[in-house]
Amino acid sequence: MHSSYLHENPGAPLASNERLEFLGDAFLGYVVAAELYQRFPEEPEGTLTRLRAGAVQRDTLAAVARGLGLGHYLLLGKGEERTGGRDRASNLASLYEAVVGALLLDGGEAVAREFVLRTLRDVLQAVAEGTLGADYKSQLQEYCQARGWVSPDYRVVTEEGPPHARRYVVEALVQGEALGHGMGPNKQGAEKDAARSALATLGQREATPEATKA
Repeated sequence: MHSSYLHENPGAPLASNERLEFLGDAFLGYVVAAELYQRFPEEPEGTLTRLRAGAVQRDTLAAVARGLGLGHYLLLGKGEERTGGRDRASNLASLYEAVVGALLLDGGEAVAREFVLRTLRDVLQAVAEGTLGADYKSQLQEYCQARGWVSPDYRVVTEEGPPHARRYVVEALVQGEALGHGMGPNKQGAEKDAARSALATLGQREATPEATKA
């Protein structure tokens, strides 16, 4: 329940998410910090702090919340709804933290920790690989330009799911060949994932030139 809903419905039987956000934020930071501490035994405190900040930043958590379709369950005031609050990054990130807090109270530390590590699995992997926030579409564009190729193209293969939880599958075309497929809650995210996949395919071909000949 967003605070804007309470402002318009003062008699609502529940409190806003804010206290749960506080609890979830603290626990989320601890879980991610502990995971990074284990994954990077040689890194100093400053590096671990930077990596944790990247993993739990607002836009990262908002993207995870979108992928889970959490925004559909958020109670908003009419004004907040009209101005796009259901998909606002700050609201979605706070909602994710509130869910973590609720799981912590309802199921205990083990349940909440499992949820965090499962839903942030790809984020933590990107942190480990140093690719969190990487602009794969720009990288693929530069790759093609360096070889005198035409710019890559992106094509939506499928679009499915209800309006509040859409899933897009996109393929990245390089020189007219589909070299990568990506999935995401919006076209931009799916295109980025497809570009990442295409770069991986191109990297494999460079590593094994005979595959290109075949």
